[in-house]
Amino acid sequence: MRMSKTVLLLLSALMASCVGAETPSTDAIKKLVEPRLGSNVKVDSIKETPYAGLYEIRVGNDILYTDKTGTYLFSGHVFNLTTSTDLTKERLEEINKIKFSDLPLDKAIKTVKGDGKRVIAVFEDPNCGYCKRFRQTTLKETDNITVYTFMYNILADDSFTKSKNIWCSPDRSKAWEDWMVNNKAAPDAAEKCESPNQEVLELGHKLSVSGTPAIFFADGTRVPGAIDTKALEEKLAKIKQ
Repeated sequence: MRMSKTVLLLLSALMASCVGAETPSTDAIKKLVEPRLGSNVKVDSIKETPYAGLYEIRVGNDILYTDKTGTYLFSGHVFNLTTSTDLTKERLEEINKIKFSDLPLDKAIKTVKGDGKRVIAVFEDPNCGYCKRFRQTTLKETDNITVYTFMYNILADDSFTKSKNIWCSPDRSKAWEDWMVNNKAAPDAAEKCESPNQEVLELGHKLSVSGTPAIFFADGTRVPGAIDTKALEEKLAKIKQ
């Protein structure tokens, strides 16, 4: 694991600044830091960490760090060099967890492969190239899985039209596969057919899904972006289904 000299120097400065200083309240640090981050930045929480005298600043789904004086700002991941653990990654997974059972799965396309015992939910845009490659490789190579696809239209205006056409098809799962894997478009939907496009868009915003694909697992954790078959299998193996 390699860390830049800049990061090491900044961490040293943070630890040095903590020596001999009184421990302030997190509210006091928030009052110092929040105005310095910009007028449109809202700090959701600040908490003391058990390492290096750092304080965690949570802004939405992002994590920053500061010292107890609110003077220094550290943007990056903190590692435990003894265990080679990415502490920031673990914390991000924790704060970004969802309750999988709360997902409105009736607004998703359900695709079952094999016994379907393993379950994931994926937010995808029909115009997303990374989503198509994820379908054409990783999901094609993965068996015994149920995939709930939320068509999350954020890339182009015609994403909404494509998603509605697919939703209104007789076999939604096949229509989605035809488009994402074979580039075969679904026929135009009847005007009276309603799709959950708007509800899914609102759901994605609520869950802070900022890009596609976004993969959610049964334990509530998520992976932003496409992953390969090996990484998906390793992740699924760690989850009790």
